[in-house]
Amino acid sequence: MRVGLDGYPLSEPLTGVGHYTLELARALARNFPTDQFELVSPRPFAGSVAEDNKLPNLSFVKARSSSVRGHWWSVGLPLYARRVSFDLFHGTNYELPLWNNRRSVLTIHDLSTLLFPELHRRPLARRARMRLPLAAKMATAIVTPTEAVKREVCEHLKIKPQKISAIHEAPRSFFRPASPDESAATRKRLGVEDNFLLFVGTLEPRKNLLTLLKAFGQILQKTQLRPQLVIAGGEGWLMTQTESFIDSAGFTDRLLFAGYLQDEELRALYSSCKAFIYPSLYEGFGLPPLEAMACGAPVIASRIAALKEVIEDAAVLVDPLDSESLTRAIVEFLRDDKRREESKTRGIQHAAKFSWDNAARLTYEAYERIARK
Repeated sequence: MRVGLDGYPLSEPLTGVGHYTLELARALARNFPTDQFELVSPRPFAGSVAEDNKLPNLSFVKARSSSVRGHWWSVGLPLYARRVSFDLFHGTNYELPLWNNRRSVLTIHDLSTLLFPELHRRPLARRARMRLPLAAKMATAIVTPTEAVKREVCEHLKIKPQKISAIHEAPRSFFRPASPDESAATRKRLGVEDNFLLFVGTLEPRKNLLTLLKAFGQILQKTQLRPQLVIAGGEGWLMTQTESFIDSAGFTDRLLFAGYLQDEELRALYSSCKAFIYPSLYEGFGLPPLEAMACGAPVIASRIAALKEVIEDAAVLVDPLDSESLTRAIVEFLRDDKRREESKTRGIQHAAKFSWDNAARLTYEAYERIARK
């Protein structure tokens, strides 16, 4: 079988969808060595993702697209796909080539742009409103990362459940507890104190950093605790309200904006934080808290459908809009060493239940069902 996969998410610094695309492609090639897998993009691949490839049946192709600039999905990719004769194409990032092919798989990571358009840039929300329902109907099969998203796709896009496979993602194998020396060296270089809380995520309204900042302010005002809050993530959008709160809060000396961090830096911080806090308003899966758990971080996360499904009882779950509950959960972790250690152990054990090899095998089963048709 020759399978094409959307390599577009690998053309910029990797975040959630990029990591999903790369890890899935590698696991597919590793587990099914007699098949050919091809990541295709009209733009160069970011960093060294292509150069680091050691799998002979996985290729990274930058397709020529200058003649159809701006029309990759409607013209460039359909022409390329016809020329190389893919048996199946997997759109890993909500999109499919607009071609008449009966064998395609679409991954829908979440419905955030449809359910919460006000939390996204208008062009992105408008594009999703126009393109996602069409792609969902075009696809022969759909993959979602959780049963929670599967239910949403059935309800809001009117897709029959038998067309959808809910397949859990997994922490990358790189994420495991770092040594104390490695963590200390990284903290020193980044300016991170020993006693710190950690938030990781693109700075956008959906990640709900504002509620965490309110809770953090309460800790500083009402207790003797003086942790540092480290905020790691690339710049996003629509953060005016959050920025205004920071400017007026009076505790910027206890904040560290670390920006986009490399995996080695993230592992060191995951492994040594007092708590990893993920107060997101909406998620399709939630990889950061699971990768934090794999490194031994005690985790506090939102009590929302996808995170409840993925994290279960391995973390403290709170109402994402209740800053007082979040304050209490953080204070308990800061004051109770025993509870933190118990949470670390439980989190490592829970994260180990997930694997990309299993995700690849389940995804390949969807491919086979399509091929048999």
